[in-house]
Amino acid sequence: MNNAAPAKPSGSAVPGDRPAMIEAIGLSKFYGIFTAIRDVSFTVCQGELVAFLGPNGAGKSTTMKILTGYLSPSAGVARIAGHDMNSDRIAGSARLGYLPESGPLYPDMTPSSLLSFFADARGMDKAYRAERIDAVVDICKLGTVFHKPIGKLSKGYRQRVGMAQALLHEPDVLIMDEPTAGLDPNQIREVRSTMRRIAQEKTILLSTHILQEVEAMASRVILIHEGRIGFDGPVEELAGQRGLEEAFAQLTRPTTPAA
Repeated sequence: MNNAAPAKPSGSAVPGDRPAMIEAIGLSKFYGIFTAIRDVSFTVCQGELVAFLGPNGAGKSTTMKILTGYLSPSAGVARIAGHDMNSDRIAGSARLGYLPESGPLYPDMTPSSLLSFFADARGMDKAYRAERIDAVVDICKLGTVFHKPIGKLSKGYRQRVGMAQALLHEPDVLIMDEPTAGLDPNQIREVRSTMRRIAQEKTILLSTHILQEVEAMASRVILIHEGRIGFDGPVEELAGQRGLEEAFAQLTRPTTPAA
């Protein structure tokens, strides 16, 4: 089993000369004596859909919050499309769409009013707003529920509404945290189909602890365990002859405290 691949330095060549769109460079986050993540480094290039895999509490959400600028790292640098998300967050956020796990939606609003609200918040002019709302409604297949209260929608449709708002401003990068958590099999299938359409044009980092999600959606996987990167490479390399479940079990065994 290969160890985690070393992070490429900023500005280095990437496969196919594609630019680096998501860069984690030596990220650490400490809360007093507790270490949430330590020295996390990886790069996601333009056009990749990468699964960010790990058990609950491994540090996935902390890493993603740092990448989106929601948290500041204790050490290291997070970049989106070349923008430092600690010092240049506004410019980075303009290139980024973020779907947090169970993202907050206003249940009394409809998809129509919610998307208009976010368009206003982003300062979109009237013509561009109408064009983009039409586009994301088509991509996320929201036409049949466009004027229904969000609180009345299924969880699958609410996830699609969340994706629509993340796509509204035409971001180059999408970061999604457990987008199919809690969905039934039909809803999972619908959301995966939506994500495949999105992935044709975007760079996506998909956080999950669901192994089937990795096999269904990604060609590359980054595995984090106890706050450190344990693997970064192709899905088939991680699975090997043992399969993803066995590889995951071996790489995420609790470490034994030193005597």
